[in-house]
Amino acid sequence: MTAIKKEDFGKMSDGSSVDLYTLTNAQGTEVQITNYGARLVSWRVKDKDGKVVDILLGYKDAPSYEKDTASFGALVGRHANRIAGGKILINGKEYQLELNTGSKKQNHIHGGVKGFHYHIWDAEETPEGVKLTYHSKDGEGGYPGNMTVSVLYSLSDDNKLTLDYTAVSDKDTICNLTNHAYFNLDGYASGSVLDQKIQLFSDLYTWADSESLPDGRILSVEGTPMDLRNLTRIGEHIDDDFDQLNFGRGYDHNWVIRKEPLVDGLKKAAHAESDKTGLTLTCYTTQPGVQFYTANWLKGDQEGGKGGATFPMRSAFCLETQFYPNSPANPNFPQPLLKAGDTWKAKTVYQVGLQD
Repeated sequence: MTAIKKEDFGKMSDGSSVDLYTLTNAQGTEVQITNYGARLVSWRVKDKDGKVVDILLGYKDAPSYEKDTASFGALVGRHANRIAGGKILINGKEYQLELNTGSKKQNHIHGGVKGFHYHIWDAEETPEGVKLTYHSKDGEGGYPGNMTVSVLYSLSDDNKLTLDYTAVSDKDTICNLTNHAYFNLDGYASGSVLDQKIQLFSDLYTWADSESLPDGRILSVEGTPMDLRNLTRIGEHIDDDFDQLNFGRGYDHNWVIRKEPLVDGLKKAAHAESDKTGLTLTCYTTQPGVQFYTANWLKGDQEGGKGGATFPMRSAFCLETQFYPNSPANPNFPQPLLKAGDTWKAKTVYQVGLQD
């Protein structure tokens, strides 16, 4: 049975107190979660030599997270990723969302200027883990409807970290939630992940322009640097002269997950490995896409990093399970519409293991 410990994580600039929860399983694996932004703070697991490694980039305390601009470990929403022009159409009515990304701040990302990850969530300890809940008011970020969002974090004894999402709204709205954890299987302060390996269970990706906005095209990975169907060193093709990599300064794209349902509808989205620590990370999800991002925009200028660490470019990778970016502008994509009174559900599982 997973043990849960609650402790103080500091105060925000407005004096609000923030908590830190530690889940510990029978193997001694520890996952830490804060109720500020429902963020994953650390994940300590034993490597091939029995050494404890923290595989999540993060900060030392809540005030440091308040200054974060990279969504470290965050639950982002209402709509993860980008929407062109911040415009959505629901029941024939156009809504203008907050504009907070793009070369001229002309697009929308991660719920707006103060998305879900910049709020303190209600927290409840349960027999399964820690349940975090946030009430988003009608009009927040430009979205219609009062929405209540919950995520249950649970840690099993076989090192599966499960994220169970639910959301309800009193008006038809958009819902596309993900977690923006930054992983480094050599440890959060170890630098580049380019020698780590990645495998994506996908034959297709959504082409994106220089603003990282898909235009509706779903293309084959065949014969391109986007072909990560076999376990591949992350740095193998990341600097190839290819439009997608040039636009994103590396990998920062959505792959279409193969429709191969496992238990509870979960599909295998991705698998990563480190030869240095022997650690593996496998991602399963009910979501249709996964954004594989190689932290191309980190600059190593963070303050308040755990252990005094800073996080330079490509010092982590993200596996953000979600609806495709810019879905509202592309009707051929799966649509993240949540009808009033319905319950939106999604599940993502990250499992840590050791190489055979």
